[in-house]
Amino acid sequence: MNIKSRIDRIPGGMMIVPLFLGACLNTFAPGTGKFFGSFTNGLITGTLPILSVWFFCIGASISLKATPIVLRKSGVLVSVKILTAALAGILASWFIPTEGISSGFLSGLSVLAIIAAMNDTNGGMYMALMQQYGTKEEAGAFCLMCLESGPFMTMVTLGIAGLAVFPWQTMVGALLPFVIGFALGNLDKDLRAFFTQGVTVMVPFFAFALGNNLNFTTILNTGLLGIALSLAVIAVTGTTLVLADIFLAKGNGTAGIGAASTAGAAVTVPPIIASIEPSFAPSAPAATALVATCVVVTALLTPPLTAWWARNFGVLSERYQKAEAAKAAAFETAAAE
Repeated sequence: MNIKSRIDRIPGGMMIVPLFLGACLNTFAPGTGKFFGSFTNGLITGTLPILSVWFFCIGASISLKATPIVLRKSGVLVSVKILTAALAGILASWFIPTEGISSGFLSGLSVLAIIAAMNDTNGGMYMALMQQYGTKEEAGAFCLMCLESGPFMTMVTLGIAGLAVFPWQTMVGALLPFVIGFALGNLDKDLRAFFTQGVTVMVPFFAFALGNNLNFTTILNTGLLGIALSLAVIAVTGTTLVLADIFLAKGNGTAGIGAASTAGAAVTVPPIIASIEPSFAPSAPAATALVATCVVVTALLTPPLTAWWARNFGVLSERYQKAEAAKAAAFETAAAE
């Protein structure tokens, strides 16, 4: 039936489709988990335990043996993305209450939604784009982008912005599965290969469980606002990332455009943050729906924007190709002498 290939045609399909199915179940048959109980209830409601395994596998997939160029590139992109989200959160907190806006076109918009949407980069899409439009070093910057996945960096961002205070035990607890996986993956390459398989396998399971916390009423109410937030993610983080890539990472800006997206894992952040800090609980459902929209819209818009930038300013531009030809000619001349 080619079910997987059809799902893969949808941007973030393995995240979005199970999320949609979970939302369907919660909207039309909200008592299913309690009715069947046991393992079925665990599958429907087990967001946190499933995510903890996923974070562990992500940690195990990251190799410590990255070149300095890769670390510089990825470090710049990750840090600038986080600082941009923190600054956007600070500015938003001046106008938006903690529980979010409750009326008008902006109904459902919250500081949590803004930070969650801007804080995480779609690492898989970034790597694919850089393999096509960037350099090997830029593609390798994916290694640190995995650190953005999940609630830890959003907790850090909220802390930087002064919008929330989390106990150190909570901060460590959010990062511990990742650290243990990272340690094991670097101690044994076979363990890394084994656990890396779980990164993609776990996605539809936690997406389905997460969808069971959503209701279609909330999703429909945030449609146009979600598109507006998506455009803001690309415009705001894209601008700062391009400038950082050019002036700090010594690139041509292509990597900055490629990183101006929202990761599928960001959809998990609002409910997890709300479970840790109750003050965010009222805004979590709408924030989750907004972030889900950002995942889809940025996945659709980021690739063509990256291709356009690469053709005009990046590795596909005439200026870049002439510069590379001049370098090659100079190298050949020096070698001949």
